[in-house]
Amino acid sequence: MVKVSIGIPIYNVGRYLRECLNSIMNQTFKDFEVIMVDDGSTDDSFMICQEYVARDNRFKLFHQENKGLAGARNTCLKHMKGEYITWVDSDDKVEPNYLERLLEVQAETQADFVNGYNYGFKDGVIYYYDYTYISPNLDKFEKTPKEMFLGTLAGKDIVLWGTLAKRKLYRGVYCAQGKNHEDNGTKFKLYFRANKVVILPEQLYGYRVEREGSIMTDKFSSKTLEKKLKEYNDTFFNVENFVYYMEITQSKDVVDKVHQQYLGHLYNLSKGNLTGSDEEKFEHYTVNYRSRREKRLG
Repeated sequence: MVKVSIGIPIYNVGRYLRECLNSIMNQTFKDFEVIMVDDGSTDDSFMICQEYVARDNRFKLFHQENKGLAGARNTCLKHMKGEYITWVDSDDKVEPNYLERLLEVQAETQADFVNGYNYGFKDGVIYYYDYTYISPNLDKFEKTPKEMFLGTLAGKDIVLWGTLAKRKLYRGVYCAQGKNHEDNGTKFKLYFRANKVVILPEQLYGYRVEREGSIMTDKFSSKTLEKKLKEYNDTFFNVENFVYYMEITQSKDVVDKVHQQYLGHLYNLSKGNLTGSDEEKFEHYTVNYRSRREKRLG
């Protein structure tokens, strides 16, 4: 069995893809496979992937019609054979000791889940962040699953990239296709299954800051109420999944905090100077949400 499976969903990132794949090929730890899923790219991404398949038999390529990021992640999961799973976004990059360091921490702590940290980069400039507020000496430390749940609730620590998890944690877990924030609706399930979660505040993962055409950039450019409510509906879909997991663990205090957090998001939306029909739509949406909340809390 290969030690680590690296999942890379790919869609129209030809401009950045070689930098990403080279950073993986140059890892100091060598026992890994790379599962690349081309999600119906219309640029040269698929051909670039073929180059790496020809150069290195650890790189495996699958092509599919466009299903979105969640659909590409699900295809990755179907083909992963490693003992551990990690994710790298196709426009990002990782440090040469990325895998080696995550595996060292896992071996030292016997953690089921190791959560690494990132730096930013853009146009040749690297942005290192101050993580001493998390760990003054930047030492690794353990968090309980409940603490990780609450971090997800607060909108923190929701991405899948930059993490190392035992593959068994993903058994039966899939990302919801057609939804934004698929990380948010998936990662907390892994925490729920983990016996030990360890945080490693070392900047081993390079996150490309605000590239044009990325999901994150497009998300914040949404202007219409319909688009914003679509995002909130997707968030609520994740919230309902979250609530289900909380309820079966009898964490009622967390359940109520989930709903309060979401109401806070709605109130922030109302500050956008809505007028006319948009104001009426917003009022209708919030009334319906409150009704669903009351039914769920009983």
